[in-house]
Amino acid sequence: MKITVVGAGNVGATLAQRLIEKDFGDVALVDVVEGIPQGKALDLRQSANVLGFTHKLVGSNSYDVTAGSDIIVITAGIARKPGMTRDELIGINAKIVREVVEKSLAVSPNAVFIIVTNPVDAMTYLALKVSGLPRQRVFGLSGVLDGGRLAAFITEDLGVDARDVSPCVMGEHGGSMVVYPRFTTVKGKPLSELVDEAKQKALAERTVDGGAEIVGFLKTGSAFYAPSASIAHMVNAVVADSGTRMNCAACLDGEYGLSDVVLGVPVRLGRRGIQDIIELPLNAEESAALNASAEAVRKMIAALNL
Repeated sequence: MKITVVGAGNVGATLAQRLIEKDFGDVALVDVVEGIPQGKALDLRQSANVLGFTHKLVGSNSYDVTAGSDIIVITAGIARKPGMTRDELIGINAKIVREVVEKSLAVSPNAVFIIVTNPVDAMTYLALKVSGLPRQRVFGLSGVLDGGRLAAFITEDLGVDARDVSPCVMGEHGGSMVVYPRFTTVKGKPLSELVDEAKQKALAERTVDGGAEIVGFLKTGSAFYAPSASIAHMVNAVVADSGTRMNCAACLDGEYGLSDVVLGVPVRLGRRGIQDIIELPLNAEESAALNASAEAVRKMIAALNL
């Protein structure tokens, strides 16, 4: 296996570390800033003797080193700065994602693409349209990370082991994301049966603001440990062709009554990407929340002017 990570910032570099330490396959780390991917890759390679990984890790400013990749993870892009509108962020990151997809696909035509750049739902949609690939091969980070945040908060509140929590967070990876207590389980029991509605609402609100809460502490940075772990989990499912179920940003084509929009939904991942999209039996209220989230994503997609 060969895995490319585009973007050597905190998320990308930490992901490269997680992947090479898992020894899945060769890893290529690419960034436009000269010296950054080379230096971080060299630093990581110098841990091989201690950690025992055997695959190659290279850093470069050129896409030549990515040729023949099986998986391409795109983390490149800018974070929203004070005073910047969402449309401005979309415009800047759209140019970056478009270029990355075109250059990556030219040398790795059979790759699966995992999109991390924000706003991830719109960027996943853009990558899908630019690449012309089947929707199964282009998907994004969403519910694995959001669910991990929800699980952490449930763990704190209920005093359970995080491994006992099976979270369900769907929709936009953003302000309109939807937490489903009825489909979130703790030791097999629905969260909706374990806590009252007020607690369910509080947990949902903290999950929606999970990234912002971290930014508030860090002041000058954003989350990268949980995001990189979440992406590595997705990569593992692809590498192992495991069919593992998780929530990812996927393009819908009739599922949940929605089409031509990217939303976080339960899927099974395998060697060629999304094996299938799982449709949960949502009630009217739950469906309405997902539809509202879809409308929020459609507005961002419209800003792409495709």
